[in-house]
Amino acid sequence: MKNQNIEDELSSIRSLMERSSKFISLSGLSGIMAGVYALIGSTLAYHIVYNSSAAAFSSRDYHVADLDTHFNILIELLAIAAAVLVASVGTGIFLSFKKARKNGHSIWNNTTRSLLFHAAIPLVTGGLFMLILLGRGYYGIVAPASLIFYGIAVISGSHYTFTDVKYLGLLQIILGLIAALYPGYGLIFWALGFGVLHIIYGSIVYFKYDR
Repeated sequence: MKNQNIEDELSSIRSLMERSSKFISLSGLSGIMAGVYALIGSTLAYHIVYNSSAAAFSSRDYHVADLDTHFNILIELLAIAAAVLVASVGTGIFLSFKKARKNGHSIWNNTTRSLLFHAAIPLVTGGLFMLILLGRGYYGIVAPASLIFYGIAVISGSHYTFTDVKYLGLLQIILGLIAALYPGYGLIFWALGFGVLHIIYGSIVYFKYDR
């Protein structure tokens, strides 16, 4: 009986240490919703680019080089990307806060700050790099770069949350490298990475940790 009590105490200590060192309020449902938003955004973007009456978009291999002559289309694509980002981040914050409150945890602590700091470095770097690419007219590399830098950010932040998250990051990097070989298919890889992978990852986290 005494040994059992010791084991229970050790288990409680381990659980407490994990809660204090890991951001466990991350919601799997937010990952699913982010994937849904990304698929909707990709569908809209695909329709804008490939169903455009402009002759410049008739070829998948060369359309990315002709965005300079269709600046309005580029602005629409950036608006869609911004809307997906805002919706995903907003939903993630709301659902994580809801989960934390339900479990009696604090959503803002040292672990959260460490997670945000380590994830923000590659995210901000990637965002600035993509702005440079857009400014230089290298549109075909933007989608692969977004996947690669996002994957690095996810892996960097995975040390402060569920271990499963790092596999999402690895898959995003691999997908980004493959996308770099096929610049004319950036939207499809973007949909696979930010859409399908997020839905799969979110489902795994939801059924493994949220239920």
